[in-house]
Amino acid sequence: IGRQAAGFNIKRFLLVTDNFLAKSKACRHIHDLLKNEQIEITLFDKTSPNPTLQNVYDAHNLFVKTNCGGVISLGGGSSHDCAKAVSILATNSAPLEQYEGVDKFPHKGSPLITINTTAGTASEITNCFIITNTATNTKLIFEGVSALADIAVNDPELMLSLPAGLTASTGMDALTHAVECYVSTLSFKLTNDLALLAVRYIFQNLSTAVQNPDDLNARENMIYGEYIAGMAFGNGGVGIVHAI
Repeated sequence: IGRQAAGFNIKRFLLVTDNFLAKSKACRHIHDLLKNEQIEITLFDKTSPNPTLQNVYDAHNLFVKTNCGGVISLGGGSSHDCAKAVSILATNSAPLEQYEGVDKFPHKGSPLITINTTAGTASEITNCFIITNTATNTKLIFEGVSALADIAVNDPELMLSLPAGLTASTGMDALTHAVECYVSTLSFKLTNDLALLAVRYIFQNLSTAVQNPDDLNARENMIYGEYIAGMAFGNGGVGIVHAI
């Protein structure tokens, strides 16, 4: 992570995460790795589940205030989605809401590194992010190549401490992605093949990952499952069950 971040020639990154992970060994380790490369970190640890517009604007204000040049996310889908939105606002004028929809961003986002801690959403590699508008009680969907992370990090060791309940629920999220994509009206041969492969990985490894959380092989295979499911639905779409 340190070497990859150094490749952008940026002196400070905004690290987007939640309050729990901000206190974790992984967060401290990331800080040390970047420090070794003479890179500073500004921490934003207020990402909520299903990140809100307020989360995004607060994080972006901190990005600007501390002269950050790039964004790093640590966590699952919520942290990645918030970070993607901040990255877009770093290079495109506010408000974020004007870019709702597909390919509405005039410019590519600032450098973005996603560090994944759950085998579920695949948000670390997809070109979309979802932000909650609490004023209207709706979710805003943003999609476009400009929102893709420059680097995605999936390390099974980061998932060994994931509780059984979260392992199960995020794994079922990945499985649902694969099934939805397979039956999607937008799917095609490549996405079908990817979806089936994702289902196979998840079926063969999710139970083991839940029951034996320290099984590194099961954790790694779950990463392959969620990652491949993300490749599938990122191109073949999901269904209305996803909105429900």
